[in-house]
This record gives sequence, C-alpha cells and structure tokens, in this order.
Amino acid sequence: MTIPQSFIQELLARVDVVDIVGRYVQLKKGGANFMGLCPFHGEKSPSFSVSPAKQFYHCFGCGKNGNAISFLMDHAGMGFVEAVQDLAQGVGLQVPDDDISPQERERAAAARQKQATLSDVLEKAADAYRRHLRESQRAIGYFKGRGVSGAVAKRYGLGYAPEGWRSLASVFPRYDDPLLEESGLVIVGEEGQDKRYDRFRDRVMFPIRNVKGECIGFGGRVLGDDKPKYLNSPETPVFHKGRELYGLFEARTAIREHGYALVTEGYMDVVALAQLGFPNAVATLGTACTPEHVHKLLRFTDAVVFSFDGDNAGRRAARKALDGALPHATDTRSIKFLFLPAEHDPDSFIRAHGTDAFAQHVGNAVPLSRFLVESASEGCDLATAEGRAHMASNARPLWTALPDGVLKRQLLGELAELTQLNARDLSELWNSGGGAREPARVPAPAPRPQAPAASPYADEPPWGDMPPPDLDGWQPHHEPEYVGGGGTSGGYEAPGAGGYGGGKPPFRKNSGGGDWKKGSNGKWSKRDKDAPWPPQPRLPRTPAMGRADHAARLLLSHMAFLEELTHDDHAALCAQPSPHGPLFTWLEAQFHEHGPLAWAVLRESLRDHECEDLAVKVMTGAHAQTEGELAELRLELRDLLNRMLIEDIAEQQKLLMLQAAQDPSALERYRALEQKRKILLGVNTATA
Repeated sequence: MTIPQSFIQELLARVDVVDIVGRYVQLKKGGANFMGLCPFHGEKSPSFSVSPAKQFYHCFGCGKNGNAISFLMDHAGMGFVEAVQDLAQGVGLQVPDDDISPQERERAAAARQKQATLSDVLEKAADAYRRHLRESQRAIGYFKGRGVSGAVAKRYGLGYAPEGWRSLASVFPRYDDPLLEESGLVIVGEEGQDKRYDRFRDRVMFPIRNVKGECIGFGGRVLGDDKPKYLNSPETPVFHKGRELYGLFEARTAIREHGYALVTEGYMDVVALAQLGFPNAVATLGTACTPEHVHKLLRFTDAVVFSFDGDNAGRRAARKALDGALPHATDTRSIKFLFLPAEHDPDSFIRAHGTDAFAQHVGNAVPLSRFLVESASEGCDLATAEGRAHMASNARPLWTALPDGVLKRQLLGELAELTQLNARDLSELWNSGGGAREPARVPAPAPRPQAPAASPYADEPPWGDMPPPDLDGWQPHHEPEYVGGGGTSGGYEAPGAGGYGGGKPPFRKNSGGGDWKKGSNGKWSKRDKDAPWPPQPRLPRTPAMGRADHAARLLLSHMAFLEELTHDDHAALCAQPSPHGPLFTWLEAQFHEHGPLAWAVLRESLRDHECEDLAVKVMTGAHAQTEGELAELRLELRDLLNRMLIEDIAEQQKLLMLQAAQDPSALERYRALEQKRKILLGVNTATA
C-alpha cells in the first residue's frame, strides 16, 4: 500500500499530538507544553514534553521523540500503515491508495467499519462482565484466592459472566442481532434462532485487547472443575489466535522497562505474574506460539523469554515456540527458554520459592542456540554414527530457518563438531540435498605478488621499441594510507603534505641503477635517483562522508538490515539532524509498509521528497559501492551505530549533570548511561 506523502502531511496537520499521546499518558499543562511521565522508560519525575505548537513530543530523559504517527508505532506497536489508518479514522479522512481499485477500496473501508463495530460490541460486553464481577462474591473470592488485588483486576479489566443462558439479553436490546454471533459472544444452534445462547456462562472473564487497547475477544475460566477449563472466543474478523497475545497491551511499557518479554501459557499466569512483580508477562491464546507472535513482541523489545512447565506438554510447547522464533533470531536479539519443575507453573513456583528465585531462573534460561542443539539431539545416540546422522537430519530444518548471520555460522560449526564433520563438509552435504544454502564465506586475501630476485629487465627503460617490462618487477614505493573523516578527503593520499605533488610517485622501479626519465628528444635515459620528481596533478577527491552518510548508504543499499537494529539504534538514527533524521524515519516507514526494497525502487519513491538530494548524494560515487560480504557490511553498520550511540550518551550525560542539583535521580541515570557507554565501547573494541 502506497500512501502519498501529501496525505501524510495533511493528516499530521489535522490530528493533535496532544490528544493522541493523551490516550496513553496522563499529561498536565506546563507552560507552552504538556508534561507527563515518559511511556518509553521508567521515571518518577516528568521529563516527557508534548508541544502543541510543534506537534512533536520529546523526552529529556531517554531522548525519544517524534510525531503522532511515530508515537503510535513506538508505543502502541503499530505498523506505519496501521498508525496512519488509525489517525485518519479519528479525523474522518479516507487513506488514499492508488494501487487498488475503487471496489477493493470500498471493501477495505467496509471491513474497517465492521471491525470497529465488532470492537464496540465486545467492549460493551466487557463493561457488563466487569459490573457482574463486583456483584459476585463467588467470583471475587476466586480472584482473592489466587492473590489478585483489585488494582490488578482493574488494570486487566477482569470480569465475570454470570450463570444463565441469556444474560447478555439484558445488555443488548436486540439479542438476535447478528453482530452478537459474529463477535463470538452468542452461539446459534442448528435448530434456528430460538436456540441462541451465551457462549460464556459462569466463568471469570479475561478480556483480550489488541495493541491499541480495543477489546477483540475473551478468555473465560470455570470456577469449579467443569470442562473445558478454559474457553476462548472463536476466530472472528477482529480476533485471530495466531496473531494476538494476551496481556500485550497492558505489558508493553513494562516490557520496555524490564528489557524483555516473558511469554507464558495461560491468562492466569499473566495476571498472577503481574501481581507478583513481573508485569512484563504475556500469554499465547490457547495455541502454539507462531512467528507472528514473535514478530509482534519484537516490536517492543529485542529480548524474549519463553516460560514453560517442565513436563512433557511444556517441552512440546517450547519446541513449537522454537519453530516460531527461529526466523526472527538475528544476531542482535536474545531469545531464551525457561523450564520450571514439572510440578510448577510460574504462579505456583513464585509462591513456593519467591520472586528472587524465579528471577534467577529467568536469568539462567536456556539460549535459543542451546535449545536448538538439544532439540536436534533428542533421542539420538551421539556415540554412534547412526545417531549423529539422525541428529544432523533433525538439525537441518532448524538451522535452515535461522536468518543469515554470525549466530547461524557459529551453530553450523557446533553442529558439525557434534556430527564429527567439518563445517564445510556439513554445509556441502546439506546443500547437495537441496536444503540450506551454504553461508557465504569471507574469501582469504590474495597473496601479494613478490618481486623476483633479479628482473630480466631491471636495467632497461620501461617503454620503447622493446618488449614491456615484467610488471611483477614493480612494487609500490609505499603503502597508500586511507584517509577518512576529519578534514581530509575519503580517498587515497600519499604520506607527506600535498599528496603526490611534492613527493615520490606511488610506484618506483625495483632496480639498483636508478630510475628512467624521458628527455626532450623523446629518448629514455637514466635519471639520478635523488633528483626530484616533477610536480604531479592532484587527483580529484570525493567529499568527506560522515557517519550518518555511511549509515544511510548501507541501509539504502541493504534495507533488510533495518530488521536487525535495536530500538536504540532506530531512535539514534531518527534523531539525527535534518536531513539525515527525516531520511532514516522515511526509510523505516517504507520498511514497515513494504518490507525490504531495492535501491532502484526506493529512488523512485523519493521523487520530489525532501530527502531526495541527500539519498542521491550518498548513493552516488565510488564510496556508494557496497559490494562485499554481508557479514562485513553488518559489522561496518554496527560500528557506525555504536559510535553514534556513544555520542548521544555523552550529550545526555551533559544534560543530566546540569540537572543533578535539582534532581537526585539524575546521577543514577548518569551512572546507568555510563555503564551502557562502557558496554558499547567494549563492543567497539571487539569489532574493531
């Protein structure tokens, strides 16, 4: 879907960023701006400012900033198109799309209207269930028995569906309204409309919300021992089990603050964990974890911990979660698996052993790489050739699902060692069967040509009527130095001032009898080896390229690298001064909307865009060539981003030192940033 830039500009002119942010953050007037607690990091004193004049938000604590669209993308986890559609619907605008027919556009509008209508119906039912909970001592007693406080019950919107076949008839004037069936609230029997009845009866209710906070379905749990123990809403136009996660809307801020998402198996696990100090927990909806689940979580964090029971069912669920996580296990993400004792779930474990013990288990969770090897080796006797071959067969589809990168190459070596093969043989074996491609290898540098001991043409002039000299008899007089950054050009320059102008040329003949020169008569003769060379013309130089230019060049050339960046990386790029910051913001929006695109496609999309000149500049000239191993280019980008992050931390530390006298917590934030800076410096050293 292509949204014209003119429409984006009109949309941002119509919406009020204060209203959009105010849906999620409690704002108070403070001078010309509104202030509140930053939703992107934990803080006790407000440093999050929203400007109605600039239609922009900025946090002086963490540096997060942007407009109404970026806020919905960063805070609510929406994609670019989804955020634009959400804002457009609020101000009565129709999102244009030249790529679809009027009939398709009409159908899309009808689908959006149906989704909004169904969400309204479900929200009305959720309000009724919450009222019924306040009136049911039995349901309240159940939650109290599980240790759930009123505050947590309110946060998650917990409710109760009373006994009786048609309790919703008192909520909706038309109990035969088709929307009640379509939303999954009412079941219609085969005998006809007279056999309509409520789906949820005598159950405590867990409303399921999407990332925008809209109610899209329910989960209900019986109070006794009836079956089924848990009952979920069916698939509807607004609810798809394979895409949604229970508790994600409530946990999104805690996930950012804690630095990871904790994935559990049930609604009650999520609520209990939030009560016991782990509000960053979410749960799948009675189905196996899918790649869509993992991708949605990774919008909010780069670290995910799956928590499962230690019994056989828990191991099977973990194995399915591994399949869902593999396509997203890039080198910059952490995905782990936590297995509790067979007799415990997270709730019972914490109550028996305490939060510290559970936190320790989280810290010691099994990394994805180790769990992959364990899963492949399960049931295989690695002491025998047959067992090792069986393990390799199991490992092949798992390893193939991993995205290309350092992790994938390391695992190839580990799996090869277990099979008692070398990595090249294992890769070739898998390739020969039509499976995974062999990862690209960095070619070994070609050996430098060595000068012969005595060139046959060592004492002959280099040109003339005779055969040309052996080029292997010529060696560089010096190694050229690459000059980048600073105030000099990004090309090659000879040592000494003035490039080649006042010194020796880059190549001298390897002979002991001096060099050759051409006289005015056109004849070649020997010249004195100490005589100065005539002045040489200066070579044309490419303008210097800064870090932001290099990062733009790499990302425009290899847009898929955006998928591997952290939230801090994205923030640092988008916060760059204009025109670089807007270019990175635009590029990220294109990625969310279309996925990775070739530079030729991006070039056409940039026609008449404010960032067109910058993009064309960084993608033009010799410096724009990015041929080479992807692993090396990724390391180059990582190094650039780390340096940019270090510079940003230094600026934040300066501000914190100024605030320290009035805000004691500023020093604590300063120390946290210093620790982060040291980690980045360590990464720089390792990749240098």
